[in-house]
Amino acid sequence: MEQPIHQLQYCLQCLAFIVSKICKDLSMSQFDWSQIRVIVTGGAGFLGSHLVKHLEELGAKDIIIPRSKQYDLREKEAVIRLFEDHPDVDMVIHLAATVGGIAANRKNPGLFFYDNIMMGTLLLENARRYGVKKFVGIGTICEYPKITPIPFKEENLWEGYPEETNAPYGIAKKALLVQGQAYREEFGYNAIHVLPTNLYGPGDNFDLETSHVIPALIRKMIEAKENGTNSVTLFGDGSPTREFLYVKDAARGIAMAAADYNDGDPVNLGSGFEISIKDLAELIAELTEFDGDIVWDTDKPNGQPRRNVDVSKAKALFDFEAEIKFREGLRELVNWYLANREIADATIPEKTG
Repeated sequence: MEQPIHQLQYCLQCLAFIVSKICKDLSMSQFDWSQIRVIVTGGAGFLGSHLVKHLEELGAKDIIIPRSKQYDLREKEAVIRLFEDHPDVDMVIHLAATVGGIAANRKNPGLFFYDNIMMGTLLLENARRYGVKKFVGIGTICEYPKITPIPFKEENLWEGYPEETNAPYGIAKKALLVQGQAYREEFGYNAIHVLPTNLYGPGDNFDLETSHVIPALIRKMIEAKENGTNSVTLFGDGSPTREFLYVKDAARGIAMAAADYNDGDPVNLGSGFEISIKDLAELIAELTEFDGDIVWDTDKPNGQPRRNVDVSKAKALFDFEAEIKFREGLRELVNWYLANREIADATIPEKTG
């Protein structure tokens, strides 16, 4: 008798799971992007261009992309004009940022803090004032404390100070989370906060002064190979680890959160895959066919020791999982760069819109 009862319990559990999945899928499928008027700040940038394309694929027809020449999002008057020029907006997805790698963060900490805190503060406040129903704030992995238990869980966010070289940028972004939570408490405003890990993919910034680690390594190794240079020199000692998320996965995850997540707690968006900078450099050397030496400049900073996030919350709340395997995405980026070098090498990312 005991065995049939266990079998019945198992069948009921399976049935409950199936019903739950169907209900979840139905609720998620009800969001109709074709009826949404959305502002995507930074919509012409690296992540933004992929997000806009994905939203269009989902049926979005009314996407507003403010450009910095017309709307300097650091200025109150420009942000007010943005909402005056585009009434009846349903949603703002705020991607615009002044960003860069370790070198750029060390060189411009004040600029990175000011630009990012002003853009976020003004956009969220005026989205609320102009009756925009939802604000999707895109944060950063740099918001986490320098020493955070692995994997980073959202509840660890306030357990210490961010890594020093990224702190001004990370704290400016973290302020947007606090502002959104405060507005939810006082005004009942629907602001959410998503924390993507380091992104990579086609359209990335390859300017060596401001780029992040993957495009910088790809460009350095390809140029060294072409110039007959037998070594490349990299920051630190190669020991830090990073987690990378393919940009098309990030765009898909942001769209899913924008459609189906409506709570004030931050949510990680990542791949769950961690790799050391040393192993990353060796993998990029392999993919670019660079066979020279990799020299580590230990007088330069390493940055945060480890980055790897817990991705279970995004899966549970809006069913997001990364799809692109790291080696596959990296190979696609190398091929994209080789096919688009003239554009990639010459492009300086737009900072504020």
